[in-house]
Amino acid sequence: MLRRCAPGSPDPRPVVRALPPSARALRQRLRQCAERIPEAEAVLDLLEKCPENPKKGGFPVIVFEGLDATGKTTVTQAVKDTLNGVLLRSPPACISQWRTVFDDEPTPIKRAFYAAGNYILASEIAKASTQAPVIIDRYWHSTAAYTIATETSGNVQDLPPAQDEVYQWPEDLLKPDLVLLLTVDPDERVRRLQHRGLEKTKEEAELEANSLFRQRVEESYRRMVNPACQEVDASPSKEEVVKTVLQLIQKHCA
Repeated sequence: MLRRCAPGSPDPRPVVRALPPSARALRQRLRQCAERIPEAEAVLDLLEKCPENPKKGGFPVIVFEGLDATGKTTVTQAVKDTLNGVLLRSPPACISQWRTVFDDEPTPIKRAFYAAGNYILASEIAKASTQAPVIIDRYWHSTAAYTIATETSGNVQDLPPAQDEVYQWPEDLLKPDLVLLLTVDPDERVRRLQHRGLEKTKEEAELEANSLFRQRVEESYRRMVNPACQEVDASPSKEEVVKTVLQLIQKHCA
């Protein structure tokens, strides 16, 4: 359980309510809305087919996190090709077609969907990591960082304290060997987004319009522990960023 807040400190309870702490908690939440949302029943069916507490294989598992337009797609593909690995994404393909359904739901249901995606992905990671290195485009830290930033208003100082349990990895979710957080200068990120010309998600529009929200997301990433994020400046050329990333993988996953 989360400890009580000290007087004057931010109350983390809205974050706790929004972020399911375990597979059991998110299943309960999805069951509560399954009659109204048929897709929730379909997600539950997929969850039931996943083994409990799957174990990682002998190959390294590397997660890439970061805001949109920080280079995750480009870098993950390059690293996958270099390491002859397997590239996976969260939410996994088997449920990604339902994102628009859950994005329009209240926060607790929306976050249960994304949390469920992580547990479904964990079973894919367990299998794939017995055969090759696994490269992942977003995992639990994204679910947690966006939840914390959304459920907290104001400045970075208003986030739950750095040692709060909201930044902990769930005990029943398969852990990666390394988490790399790609960051770029805010102006450069906006330039890349405009160059891409893609339709923005609600959260991406919020990131662009609200610099405080963006700061809360990035600071939440930085406060994650067990495992923590290793920050990588993704502003240089693709070749330089990939070189830095491969050096970190060699150092931490040798």
